[in-house]
Amino acid sequence: MATDLADHPPDAASARPCSSVTTGSSVGPRPVFLNLMRIQMPVGALTSIGHRISGVVLAASVPVAVYLLGLSLRDAVGFSQVIALFAQFPVKALAVIVVWALAQHSLSGVRHLLTDFDIGSPMRVARRSAWFVNLAGVAVAALAAEVMW
Repeated sequence: MATDLADHPPDAASARPCSSVTTGSSVGPRPVFLNLMRIQMPVGALTSIGHRISGVVLAASVPVAVYLLGLSLRDAVGFSQVIALFAQFPVKALAVIVVWALAQHSLSGVRHLLTDFDIGSPMRVARRSAWFVNLAGVAVAALAAEVMW
């Protein structure tokens, strides 16, 4: 008669955390407790993640930008309302974030397109271009912040 594993509590040796579990395959051990804070991602991965995040920010900002553009073009009162809105700190900060997203998404998109054509594919060049994209996105955002204030 087969016993159910749920009927028997685990003993102390099997209850302690372990760093790997042996699988039945030939692949070997796999991690069980994955600490995401200790993983150091390469700069190319951070650029790729930044590309995705900036795409989401841009997609979310399009309806707001279209509304504000329509309001500013309607009449002089609407234009004054938009100017007054952009005088507020939170709106300025959001505008700087959108400018960063536009710069980051554009630059990393060009980088990805170039690597699709095997331009900049060697590891050393790819790392350098990833650093350039990340730093240029921050530099454009800093320039936008300087212009806004």
